[in-house]
Amino acid sequence: MTIPPFPVTRRGLLKAGAAVAAATTLAPPQTASAAATTLAPARAASAAEGRFELTAPSTSLIWRKALYDETVMQSFAIDSAHGHLYTVQLKNGAGSDAAGHLCLTKLDLSGTILGHMYLMGFGHGVQIGVEPSGSAAYLWTETDGVPNSEGSSRGTRLCRFRFADGQTLTTSSAALTTYAPIAGATNTTCTIDPSTDRLVMRYRAGGSFRLAAFTLASVKAGAPQQVYDIAQPGGLGTFQGYAAYGDFVYLLTGDSYDISPPPGNTYLTCLDLRTGEQVQRARSVAGKSLDFREPEGMGIQLVSGAPRLCLGLASEPGPRLASIFYKSAFV
Repeated sequence: MTIPPFPVTRRGLLKAGAAVAAATTLAPPQTASAAATTLAPARAASAAEGRFELTAPSTSLIWRKALYDETVMQSFAIDSAHGHLYTVQLKNGAGSDAAGHLCLTKLDLSGTILGHMYLMGFGHGVQIGVEPSGSAAYLWTETDGVPNSEGSSRGTRLCRFRFADGQTLTTSSAALTTYAPIAGATNTTCTIDPSTDRLVMRYRAGGSFRLAAFTLASVKAGAPQQVYDIAQPGGLGTFQGYAAYGDFVYLLTGDSYDISPPPGNTYLTCLDLRTGEQVQRARSVAGKSLDFREPEGMGIQLVSGAPRLCLGLASEPGPRLASIFYKSAFV
């Protein structure tokens, strides 16, 4: 669906029953309201209790799997309802980073490729989310990418679209619905919390990064209801992805081995969405034997209702391969 441009600056458990049915009856808006309706920061009734223990060992979910294109994985999201994994990477070819051209790959949980899409002009793919709906899956990504000072595209709005194998989308495609929950935000990305049906958005405003949580249904309805909004702490290192579960958001930071040699500087940080407090931070050495080994993206997987906190790793030289590890220990 074609939308008018929105002004921008240059620079727990899945509710597979009634809640999903209610969400799918909402007609997606052409563009969401710029001003979010702020709720008192009270706990949602469905908020998951507890948090992941970041010092717990990690277990391999997929190991060194090729994606549709040959570039490094940027992030991923897991559709636990259908047993699928979606990854995003820069599209093959020179100039894709500045132009914001992305390749989206659909895989099963063994790492077998099931399909792909191309997203032209969307951004960098720092983090994506997935929303299962009936037999379909809708992806949530950044869109309307604008090159930053380093010539790498970053989104200025969010969008939602149904996965369709082999389809190429542009920022004006009719299949796309776009949203601007926070007016004037840049570096926009998002993830979906399956335990609370919240959309958690990372964005830049006033010269710093923040994380805001909204009820997913309200964003889709065009009247975003903000539950939380906290500052991202400084000094964490190179940002590489995030995931939300309950009242906590988990940040992934670090560099590849060519910048920070083994054991590397990959860290997981847990923030309390209610207060902004940093409650835990721990180094991860998952996949330490990988060549290159760069942290790339996070996600939540539900297995028989039990949550896993997943983190992605890219490896090279030679083929750019994707690996995903998970932690399941809870505090």
